Amino acid sequence: MNWAAISAIYVTEMHRFFRTLAQSFISPVISTSLYFVVFGAAIGSRIQEVEGVSYGAFIVPGLVMLSVITQAISNASFGIYFPKFLGTTYELLSAPLSFLEIVLGYVGAAATKALFIGVVILATASLFVDLQIQHPVAMVAFLVLTCVSFALMGFIIGIWAGNFEQLQLVPLLIITPLIFLGGSFYSISMLPPIWQTITLFNPVVYLISGFRWAFFGLADVPIGMSLVAIAGFTALCLAAIWWIFRSGWRIRS
Repeated sequence: MNWAAISAIYVTEMHRFFRTLAQSFISPVISTSLYFVVFGAAIGSRIQEVEGVSYGAFIVPGLVMLSVITQAISNASFGIYFPKFLGTTYELLSAPLSFLEIVLGYVGAAATKALFIGVVILATASLFVDLQIQHPVAMVAFLVLTCVSFALMGFIIGIWAGNFEQLQLVPLLIITPLIFLGGSFYSISMLPPIWQTITLFNPVVYLISGFRWAFFGLADVPIGMSLVAIAGFTALCLAAIWWIFRSGWRIRS
């Protein structure tokens, strides 16, 4: 394993992040505050509690997942697309690096950035509501796995994208709606039976449910299913990236 090369890619990507550190801090703080004003005040005045948890606290796991997933995808997709745009991908491919080392560098940096944003949002949310985490180890595990798995997905999107518009296509038209419809700001038990069944086909439901369980011990689906879902999604992304580098799809042409 060429750790020096992995470190070089990782540090380069992180430098780009730290150059806009103030923006990286301010943006999630403002967006989190606005969500609490809109959902916590407006909707929270009508829904006092959800399954014994105050509505303001109930939406925190979904709010964290919303930001972490979108940030992981965005950072990873842009990180690998930019070398393609500049034409430096060939230099990367000609270097004595395996695909695993390239992925570790780019995906590791994107996952770290998303994790950082998640921590900032949790800290901001704690200013608005009283957060009590029942299973802190599980919370950290779900947060890290989500950052890594969706950074892998973002890496695939970055390789697939042919222009800057396509970088935003999948997150805006597919991922964000799935997050909002995946129980981010409500429990799926509040839906009619037919919509509960339909919602279970949304893979994001299992991530948010498992993450919320780590906070409050409440889950819309069994915790085991959540673990299987995120492990399966991660394995699927890794298999897709392995095939991309083996075949050269979109990276050698």
